[in-house]
Amino acid sequence: MNPVTGTSRTVSPKRRGFRLPDWLLFLGKFLRHGRQIASFVPSSVWLARAVVHGIDFSRASAVVELGAGTGPITAELLRQAPLSCRCVIVERDPDFCRRLRERFPQADVVEADATDLDSLLKQRGIEAVDHFLCGLPLPSFTPEDRDRVLGCVLRHLKPDGTFRQLTHMPWVYQRMYRRHFEEVRFRLVLRNLPPAGFYTCRPRLAAQGV
Repeated sequence: MNPVTGTSRTVSPKRRGFRLPDWLLFLGKFLRHGRQIASFVPSSVWLARAVVHGIDFSRASAVVELGAGTGPITAELLRQAPLSCRCVIVERDPDFCRRLRERFPQADVVEADATDLDSLLKQRGIEAVDHFLCGLPLPSFTPEDRDRVLGCVLRHLKPDGTFRQLTHMPWVYQRMYRRHFEEVRFRLVLRNLPPAGFYTCRPRLAAQGV
């Protein structure tokens, strides 16, 4: 139940016979695809809660998650977001997308590459986004693809919005994000395997013209 509106979304998983547990599906993807997958296990509930913490859902009209995986952060996002806040869940891997759609049948789950973010938002009539939650391993992207994703983010991020980037390499890439954002802060979450955290990045005042 959302404390702002009293409304709620469906976040309970559907049970359809036997299926691999999330952690095993994630591990298999990591072993096959390596650096294309951000971690060998899904984020913990404590990390998911920390990433979403501080978002004022009474003011947010659009939130986008990039690289949702099996959906631990998606679950927390949909649990807190009112129906008036559009939540777009972007995931490229078809197996992850299938699991997300089974678990969140009413969510807008998009099987697509984050580099196509401009067209995805245009199709949905979304011009400005309050918050981006990113589970993609952006440091492993080619510089061109990384800049393309962050450029899309900056073109659509509201001046008072945030870009929240998960990482398992605390503080290592802070300088990289500072090249794109005015303010970059890091929070470590120990209750995760392995310990992880996230950057909270805020745009430059002129970022909307990027």
